[in-house]
Amino acid sequence: MNIRVGIAGVRGLSVLAGLRDLPGVEVTAFCDIDENALMRAAREHGIPQTYRVYEDMLESDVDAVVVATPMQLHVPQSILALQAGKHVLCEVPAGVHMEELWWLVETVEKSGRVYMMAENCCYFPENRIISEMARRGMFGELYFGEGEYIHELKRRAVYPNGKISWRSFWQFGRRGNFYPTHSLGPLMKWFAGDRIGSVIACGTGWHTAPQFRQDDTSITLCRLESGKLIKLRLDVISERPHNPSYYSLQGTLGCYEAPRGMGDDHKIWLKGMDPDTDSARWRPLKQFSDLLPPRYRNATPEQLRIGHRGAERFMAEDFIQAVRTGAKPEIDVYEACEWSAVAFLSELSVMNGGKAFDMPNFRKGMPRSEQVTRV
Repeated sequence: MNIRVGIAGVRGLSVLAGLRDLPGVEVTAFCDIDENALMRAAREHGIPQTYRVYEDMLESDVDAVVVATPMQLHVPQSILALQAGKHVLCEVPAGVHMEELWWLVETVEKSGRVYMMAENCCYFPENRIISEMARRGMFGELYFGEGEYIHELKRRAVYPNGKISWRSFWQFGRRGNFYPTHSLGPLMKWFAGDRIGSVIACGTGWHTAPQFRQDDTSITLCRLESGKLIKLRLDVISERPHNPSYYSLQGTLGCYEAPRGMGDDHKIWLKGMDPDTDSARWRPLKQFSDLLPPRYRNATPEQLRIGHRGAERFMAEDFIQAVRTGAKPEIDVYEACEWSAVAFLSELSVMNGGKAFDMPNFRKGMPRSEQVTRV
């Protein structure tokens, strides 16, 4: 079964090589509103069909689309694609308002097509090792995790031509954690089978760049249904080196910490490695690289050069596999909506003095009576 894919947005070209590495997959169309970027990318990558109007691309013979446009377009464009009978691989986050998420879930269920959120951090090799260690119980019972997205982005509030960018409104114009999925996604995969029960957030206020509504730093606590905790930090304002993918994990039998810079490395400690915690010392995570999934261990050097050490390639593979088999995608619409909804609940919480807001239980056939934000 050959699958023809169309890509919307220049950001979506990051998955191009991963799609082309898969047998029976063709990238036949590319869409972008910027005609210069559109034609340049089409020539560079040899994409035969080009469109400036997204709806025109949906009328072509593509079977699936990659939605990689600005975040406020993700739900409208995903819905249009699903209604046109196309499968969807959508960039993060899934949407920018809670109401949109209900529309997205209902459309996915009615369409019978595959919707997958393209959270590539879940595919980082180190995060896959930790997933396997957690699955095997090597950390014991998990009860606390952290994720951080620290990436100074203030200059992106304005385009090079001086015009105000969409980020000025949909990122810097909001409070709370507007971009939670990079930090949250891998953690939720480690806490497999659990879900977010409630969200609390606080912000530091405005010190570095008070022209923006976004706090210098916001801290979000996700209390899982089991009572366990996940802490998220978002900081796109502060003057500091960026570290957009820090994680830590704590269980009853051990822990993991990602690097923080200056030559640091991914590291773990498990009970029994040392006589006691007074003499405990970190071990490099790479000692457990044999726990990587076989496709990572058996990947060619070329495949591992495809975006984040193969992450984009394996993400594309899972999406195409779901399209071909009808199996549940790696990050389905229910997970996509729950993780993305953390943004909206954290925004409400930080503007209400850290009040806790319950997370809706996104699931198949969710009744309209539960499609609410409880206060």
